[in-house]
Amino acid sequence: MRFASLGSGSRGNATLVQAGATLVMIDCGFSCKETERRLERLGYSPADLSAVLVTHEHGDHVRGIPVLARKYGLPVWLTRGTFRALRDANVPRVEHFDGHTEFAIDELQVRPFTVPHDATEPCQFVFEHAGQRLGVLTDTGRMTPHIVESLDACDALLLECNHDADMLASGPYSASLKVRVGGPLGHLSNTQAGVLLARLDCSRLQHLVAAHLSDKNNRPELAQAALADVLQCEADWIGIACQDDGLDWRTIA
Repeated sequence: MRFASLGSGSRGNATLVQAGATLVMIDCGFSCKETERRLERLGYSPADLSAVLVTHEHGDHVRGIPVLARKYGLPVWLTRGTFRALRDANVPRVEHFDGHTEFAIDELQVRPFTVPHDATEPCQFVFEHAGQRLGVLTDTGRMTPHIVESLDACDALLLECNHDADMLASGPYSASLKVRVGGPLGHLSNTQAGVLLARLDCSRLQHLVAAHLSDKNNRPELAQAALADVLQCEADWIGIACQDDGLDWRTIA
């Protein structure tokens, strides 16, 4: 199994997960044309996708999905709450899943788990194939026991490090937006991500990637330092899913 990012941040998100002939994309916050360009950079076309999975309905995660799904006839998997919240729900093939029930997309086993975020029925995912586990957590306001249980003992982890708390407090966002981002239904700070990581069994961890970094309220080196301090590893071992360049393929051995 392997994974890559087309881009991660407030201006658009999309993640690829591949197992054998199965290729799924988590979210698509880019235009159809931009998604095609970014997929080509990673060696694929939207026509190669087995499905699109949706975490929640915010624009930076779903902006490109309806057009992409209609153009390429892609099945879109999402909760019923997320589907009801979409501004454009005109997609040709809709598959609903429950946030507490495992399902399969061809060769991939998908274990969704619910998260506290200011959306209608948000979920994140753990993917399993041939005994390997990839955890993805990009939009949540706080750690919960359910999140810890879901992400325990992963071989690879894509983990939200949205903001540095001091940068957010002194940054350009309005007071209300600061409260939203830093609140219990917002996004994880570097420190919160580190606290979560410290609660996990990381004995199998081969890859750790910081994701959904804010352009205005974070810096990659701050996110890397917060996570590296927990694992007692070199900071540059921590990968960064960038907004513009994404993340090249990472393979789980």
